[in-house]
Amino acid sequence: MTMKAITRITLAGAVAFAFGTAAFAQEFTSGTVKKLDEKAKKVTLIHEELKNLEMPAMTMVFQVADDAMLEKLKVGAKVQFVAVK
Repeated sequence: MTMKAITRITLAGAVAFAFGTAAFAQEFTSGTVKKLDEKAKKVTLIHEELKNLEMPAMTMVFQVADDAMLEKLKVGAKVQFVAVK
């Protein structure tokens, strides 16, 4: 998978952070927020292996479709998420 393809990965429905809700019975991945770009609707996460995408642990930028989710995040926050292509 190329780095360009990796950066195009979005988080489930664009993002499914576990704020007390289930995300379509998919396996969650743990991560830590490294950077937020609210204007561009992007979050940089240091994450564990993405088993559903067969990707190793790394730092990646994810596009976020829901502004409300970005408002809840802070740099250093621990998150659970589902990443999809």
